[in-house]
Amino acid sequence: MKTSHVILLIGAALGWAGQAVAQLPAPDAKTLHQQTLAAAESAYDIAKARCDAMAGIPHEICVADARAARVRVEEEAEAAYKNTLAAYTQARMRIAAAYYERDTTRCGAAVGNDRDVCLTQARANLVASQADARADRKAIEARLDAHDAKLDAEYRVALQKCDAYAGDVKEGCVSTARTAYGK
Repeated sequence: MKTSHVILLIGAALGWAGQAVAQLPAPDAKTLHQQTLAAAESAYDIAKARCDAMAGIPHEICVADARAARVRVEEEAEAAYKNTLAAYTQARMRIAAAYYERDTTRCGAAVGNDRDVCLTQARANLVASQADARADRKAIEARLDAHDAKLDAEYRVALQKCDAYAGDVKEGCVSTARTAYGK
């Protein structure tokens, strides 16, 4: 009997604790953005400290990896904070540039033709990533334009249907159409 009472008390306590956590306010976008940037900076500092134990090319590669990871987190956080298509495209471009720098640093370990191939591959990856970002932006803009055109056409059809009515009924129909299509 005592065991069942203890289980009930623990269950009730967890239920109350869950409600208390659920009632905590969510951080606003600016606070979340600043926390993400601070976390990225501290992760970079930790990774850089780990890199300082190395020397030569491995050290440079390690630092370049840490920099690229920091840029990725910072740019994604910035794009999420701004929440615009331009911000997301710009973030993808900067991330691609950071990865290009990382890849060229990795190419420093190679010599001769292997180095040339590595640098060419890094440049090709940069161009491909930037082209994808621009293409995605254009595709999203085209979908948004098409969506707007469809809504306008549907709104005109709804208004045309309202022409069959007169007086208050017509005004109600037009008002409903405007509300439905955000006009």
